[in-house]
Amino acid sequence: MFSTLRIGAGTSLIALIFLCLAWESVLAPLKPGGSLLMLKALPLLLPLFGILKGRRYTYQWAGMLILFYFTEGTVRAWSDTGVSSRLAMIEIALSLLFFICAIFYAKLTRNNALKDAA
Repeated sequence: MFSTLRIGAGTSLIALIFLCLAWESVLAPLKPGGSLLMLKALPLLLPLFGILKGRRYTYQWAGMLILFYFTEGTVRAWSDTGVSSRLAMIEIALSLLFFICAIFYAKLTRNNALKDAA
């Protein structure tokens, strides 16, 4: 169960990083030739190694960080049109997948952390 949640969180986080870079540089940038909005992928790099290593604390705070990407995806899915709107829906799906995996991983590993502390 833990490995499934780790794989889901890691895969969705990496996919979200690539989506943000591709979206703002090639697929549907705000300005032709790409925009600096692709820098929004940088905060996603902060939890990457902790997520891949299975650190419970990283799952806890990264679950809160990902809500910014869910919010951005929701706003842009509502306000943008065409390709950008579809990419925003993918961003929503990836951020939800990450959030669910991170929250359940943190919850399920809590019991193990309590057993280890006792």
